[in-house]
Amino acid sequence: MAIEASSGLAPLPPRIARLEELAFNFWWSWHHKARELFKQFDYPLWRSTGHNPIRMLREISPERLAEVARDPVFLRQYDAVMLEFDADMHNGHLWFRTRYPELVGRPVAYFSAEFGLHQSLPIYSGGLGVLAGDHCKEASDLGLPLVAVGFLYDMGYFRQRINADGWQEAIYPLFKPEEAAIRAMRTADGDPLYVPVEVGERVVNLQVWHLRAGLSDVYLMDADHERNAPWDRELTDRLYGGDQDMRIRQEIVLGVGGVRLLRALGIEPAVFHLNEGHSAFLVLERVRELVQAGRSFEQARALVGDTSVFTTHTPVPAGHDVFPYSLVERYFHDYWPQLGLSRDQFLALGTHPGDPHGFNMTVLALRMCGQANAVSRLHGQVSRAMWQALWPDRPVEQVPITHVTNGVHVPAWVGTAMYRLFRKYLGSDWVERHDDPLLWERIVEVPDAELWAAHVHLKRKLMTMIRERARQWRVEGLLTPEQVLCAGTFLDPDALIIGFARRFASYKRADLIFHDLDRLKRLLLDPYRPVQIIFAGKAHPADDGAKRILQRVYNIARDPTIGGRIAFIEDYDLQVARYLVQGVDVWLNTPLRPHEASGTSGQKAAINGIPSLSVLDGWWAEGYNGDNGWAVDCGEQCADQAGQDAADALELYRLLEEEVVPLYYKRDADDIPRGWVQVMKEAIRTVVPAFSTRRMVKEYTERLYI
Repeated sequence: MAIEASSGLAPLPPRIARLEELAFNFWWSWHHKARELFKQFDYPLWRSTGHNPIRMLREISPERLAEVARDPVFLRQYDAVMLEFDADMHNGHLWFRTRYPELVGRPVAYFSAEFGLHQSLPIYSGGLGVLAGDHCKEASDLGLPLVAVGFLYDMGYFRQRINADGWQEAIYPLFKPEEAAIRAMRTADGDPLYVPVEVGERVVNLQVWHLRAGLSDVYLMDADHERNAPWDRELTDRLYGGDQDMRIRQEIVLGVGGVRLLRALGIEPAVFHLNEGHSAFLVLERVRELVQAGRSFEQARALVGDTSVFTTHTPVPAGHDVFPYSLVERYFHDYWPQLGLSRDQFLALGTHPGDPHGFNMTVLALRMCGQANAVSRLHGQVSRAMWQALWPDRPVEQVPITHVTNGVHVPAWVGTAMYRLFRKYLGSDWVERHDDPLLWERIVEVPDAELWAAHVHLKRKLMTMIRERARQWRVEGLLTPEQVLCAGTFLDPDALIIGFARRFASYKRADLIFHDLDRLKRLLLDPYRPVQIIFAGKAHPADDGAKRILQRVYNIARDPTIGGRIAFIEDYDLQVARYLVQGVDVWLNTPLRPHEASGTSGQKAAINGIPSLSVLDGWWAEGYNGDNGWAVDCGEQCADQAGQDAADALELYRLLEEEVVPLYYKRDADDIPRGWVQVMKEAIRTVVPAFSTRRMVKEYTERLYI
């Protein structure tokens, strides 16, 4: 039997002792009253600790603790939050248990290489991890039993530093588990819980950590401890770091080790969900268990396939893990006999018939999982064409890859000002009903002035955050004088602000808007209708092409002739993302179609009334209705990227000049852009119910899990 280690925190006053329990459950991160409670607890400390309750509880003074334990205003708020917390944790949610009561005790096992739950736990890099974190939160909200399996990285994904030349530098600070809401798992005897897994000729012992996201349990594996050799301790150093040898060892640990972790905890999932191909080795481990128990390989394969779901996120062939056969042989030559397979039979499981030059993890997952899905309607079409060779006897439309379009966790991403507005006009239970399209028909009842005021409030919060960060960088000597421009010091909160924030990859074309710099400058520097752009995002440390795009964006931003109208926010993380998707005016997305599998940042923005200005790719291809934003659609598909870039840029400029900018600045006597507010309302009305994780997780449950 496994148990959690103690928190190591100093005892709290008895009257508020359960603050520790609340802080150790990420439930607080998507419940507004709980966040307000921690702000009220000690607002300066809340800000200085990066909105991290665990650090707050470690750093707060005994005098302040004693003070709040006697404060009747704080205690009323505390009691209300704990009442709501207990209702969620003990009474549970009714949706799943009402529909599938026989499955309440059999969780979904959700495997992912990264989880973006909160910025205090840096085990995520971008959209894949944020989606995984939102999935865990929504499973809790719906009462869907879910256990998630991933890694506790010692350095996680990198911190971003932009030098004076605009070149991205990667910094890897050591993660401190004691500063996050996680606890080590221990045996009944009180010793740390370790799970052994064979990686080639060696046994790696994985220490197990646990965190809670509401009712969802997340278990993280850590190889960095004295039981392992130094070269094995590096296995969980970094997210997406190292060479192919490191990558295959990590994926063995995630897949094979993750299954063994669940067995060690006595957890028997009803379904295994593979979020991307990184964990695909888990299907082999499950087959091995059944073969060792007396089944034939084909019998075991059928049973595993019936209870395995695979989600692919990558529409680009180069984005899928393919390992040399020699590397697979090195680590699996003792493994395939346990499956009852020969070498050639084993390697064939991961071999693409049209590209037999390596072991493809997506091919393995597609062959072994009974259910497979893409993450948008357009991505489903692309994926069926991409992988048709695995089903040569079927036409492309019958390739068994469906789609479940990604969504976002609405309570986690809605700004406080919008949350209160929705509560006022849609009802106090709006969060519980937010996937009901009929609820959002009532958004038209919200007075234009109040919606605009809520948006302006969030916009000014964004400006304050940017200026505080720039001020701190100057104090610490991190900014050169010319870099001050890039920090957004001169942004005007009353001018139109375009937001572009996401992972920097070449196909996302962050610099498309700079295609005709003179034309852009006329927009930016218009004395009566100025435009501003805020960029944020990281390029993969090994992707020099993306880093060059980032450098170009950064250097244009610091060009004095731009007049401070472009800003780049360094070290993009979940905290910065929240400010941006709540506080800009329009959300820009310019991927090279059809390379965006889904994208979710525009969905987060729409929750807060921010319309998208986007290429018709990913989710926007099915979300755009002509009135809820703008589609960058040049009407032609060019044979070469240069031609496509030019055509898309021309359409982007036309939309800005003729539609977006004029509509934003068309004000009435009350200085309210009535036409713009109608686009905001339409974005909220159409996007929130259709592109929420509430809809998404229900769809996974009813179509794929059950």
